[in-house]
Amino acid sequence: MSVRDYLAEPFYEIEAYHSEPPQDAVAFTGSPRKHPYDDGKIILLADPHDGGSAICEFRIADVLCVKDLPSPVTETGESYRIVRLWVRRGAVGIRYEPFEVDSPLHFMHESPALKDRVLGRHKA
Repeated sequence: MSVRDYLAEPFYEIEAYHSEPPQDAVAFTGSPRKHPYDDGKIILLADPHDGGSAICEFRIADVLCVKDLPSPVTETGESYRIVRLWVRRGAVGIRYEPFEVDSPLHFMHESPALKDRVLGRHKA
């Protein structure tokens, strides 16, 4: 599954908690997406507006608290949801990060050409 497939998944509908954030959790910020094949997990795009490369995956059972943040607006006038998730300390998360196979490896945050290719902005 490519990065674009994760970006295309619909937003994940999370119900926010209305209490204080838990002390035994770590906060992550990003745009929530529905996991493409596992209803027990959530995908969090770390910086979707900037085309950031970090895609984090967590078990929904490990999410202790959620807070909606202001929704950014793109240049085309579309807004998208940003949340802060508090994930249980000690839980296992997975971070996906695209890279170009080369020697040395080129990661998306350090290669504008790779970022353009992954996000579909390259010219054919």
